[in-house]
Amino acid sequence: MAMKMKMIWWWCWWVLVVHQVPTKVTVVVGAGPEARLLNKGCSQFSATDVPNFEQNLNASFADIRAQLSANNNTKHFVTAQNIPIYAMVQCRNYMSTKDCLACYDVARSQIRNCTSPRNANGARVIYEGCFLRYESNPFFDETTRPGNTGICKNQTVSKANAFNASVAELLTDLLTATPKINGFFGATKKQVVGENSSVYGVAQCVETITKTGCEDCLKVAYGNLEGCLPDSGGSAVDAGCFLRYSTTAFFSDNQTTHLEPFLKSGGSSKKAAVIGGIAGGVALLLLVLGLLFWYKRSRKSKGITRGNILDATELQGPVNYNYKDLKSATKNFSEENKLGEGGFGDVYKGTLRNGKIVAVKKLAIGQSRRAKDEFESEVKLISNIHHRNLVRLLGCCSKGPELILVYEFMPNSSLDKFLFGAKRGSLNWKQRYDIMMGTAKGLAYLHEEFHVCIIHRDIKASNILLDGDFLPKIADFGLAKLLPEDRSHLSTRFAGTLGYTAPEYAIHGQLSEKADTYSYGVVLLELISGRKSNEIKVDSVGEYLLERAWKLYEDEKHLELVDESLDKNEYEAEEVKRVIEIGLMCTQSAPALRPTMSEVVILLKSKGSLEQRPLTRPVFIDTSQMRTRASDTSTSTASSNSNATVSISQYSGR
Repeated sequence: MAMKMKMIWWWCWWVLVVHQVPTKVTVVVGAGPEARLLNKGCSQFSATDVPNFEQNLNASFADIRAQLSANNNTKHFVTAQNIPIYAMVQCRNYMSTKDCLACYDVARSQIRNCTSPRNANGARVIYEGCFLRYESNPFFDETTRPGNTGICKNQTVSKANAFNASVAELLTDLLTATPKINGFFGATKKQVVGENSSVYGVAQCVETITKTGCEDCLKVAYGNLEGCLPDSGGSAVDAGCFLRYSTTAFFSDNQTTHLEPFLKSGGSSKKAAVIGGIAGGVALLLLVLGLLFWYKRSRKSKGITRGNILDATELQGPVNYNYKDLKSATKNFSEENKLGEGGFGDVYKGTLRNGKIVAVKKLAIGQSRRAKDEFESEVKLISNIHHRNLVRLLGCCSKGPELILVYEFMPNSSLDKFLFGAKRGSLNWKQRYDIMMGTAKGLAYLHEEFHVCIIHRDIKASNILLDGDFLPKIADFGLAKLLPEDRSHLSTRFAGTLGYTAPEYAIHGQLSEKADTYSYGVVLLELISGRKSNEIKVDSVGEYLLERAWKLYEDEKHLELVDESLDKNEYEAEEVKRVIEIGLMCTQSAPALRPTMSEVVILLKSKGSLEQRPLTRPVFIDTSQMRTRASDTSTSTASSNSNATVSISQYSGR
């Protein structure tokens, strides 16, 4: 029982069923300002003593409202404890008491969707103006949790460079000053460089965390907002903080915070305090390290905690599933439950005992001690990767006859089914464009935003999965070797699919992030054309997709590449031409000429001309003969794999 309660405590923030709203604006009529819903979720667990739980939840909500509406109340952050209920609400400090109450009432009404009929023992709702959360265990000291995210406005500004610099400066000031301000709230505005316009920003942490916790949380939030630029606005949410910027004023000028005093490092008069703080910090650090050492030893002595399939969670590292439970969930890995096959092995649809649907992947790799050790090491790493455009790894099983990974289930399968399979032609232009953008953002996160650089090696349409809303999520990432921090490239055994693979990697084994950029460019052209990259189309005079795209680009006949199933009224010709040129830019022969994936995101968002970045001819790897194809040469490659179509699992390269 104690272990289960501990799991629930750790679970209680981001294990909630997340519903992110990146583009849709939800405004509740009569709710007052700032009633745009950003994030919500319900616990997967139900309250045990429902009548007592409901009574104390009602009491907590009433207590919160009473505190917010008290005479002369200036508070925008209150908590309530009516065991077993812990509740917290926070409004932005620029809001009036009336507006704060209005936002709270909307949040309370929304969060009730989790209590009836599910009786969830925890829930949260986050609006631009306020935040409400309740749990069955204490959570007031939580700072950042897996699942933190940024929500972008998806409206690009015209002059991106000046705007990006101004936003970065504004957010940096907020990150520096806010943890030092009593109440952890800062609001400021900054004029955009060279423009007659301003950008507005706020940062806020919950008042029950520490200054260091606030700093850490806002750093994560800043990283989540960077991906929004050059959008005109964005918000980042986490367990312990909130960060937002916008070109539209959402607080008045007289509500700005004077940040200057908090941006200074302090003079010699504070030397004693600084020394004392450092000494205290060192002592505290030693104490914490000692406690961590004791905790790890005590856990080690108890052995590995196995995940209960009844309580399949999505947090704090991978759950260790029982092989028999997974076998039962997939009906003994039956053919009727089989979702597909790949270089890794077979994938099956599984239904856990709690009703949750997952994807179960049996890995076709060795069972040596070394393989298992590397498997557990890699799984531990990628289970901490959280991004809305990356498939979520829930857990694993290494104790049965096969090594198994358990992923979130994607109801719309993979992109290739919609481009080349039975559902061909069913994606409209907006859906295709959103898939391009989401895939680029997912790769940019792996390359530049995670704490280690992860190169996918095998980006292709079948490795881009689609959720129920056709949101793209990259699969099979993180299972190849990681790029060392001190090297720009490395030579390694080939692990990719020809037709998508960069020539320098397929031929010479030179691997860098730009290999993923090349593969992404191929997928982008496939999305536009509806054609497979490694198939010759007869009506294109025996040309591969890349060759065809380049020739049409040279002849300024870009639009002849567009999939005939697309409605011409759905897209603008100039936008399509830009996207085709971005695809060709990504597939240039020299890796140095290809953009980074974060640059690709900006290029897709911007509307400016690409003429300042002239393109060079791409190089294609023939799947049957492993040869490079260009206009002036056709060089056969001597290789032991010269007559084989390669589709190698990332694991086989370990």
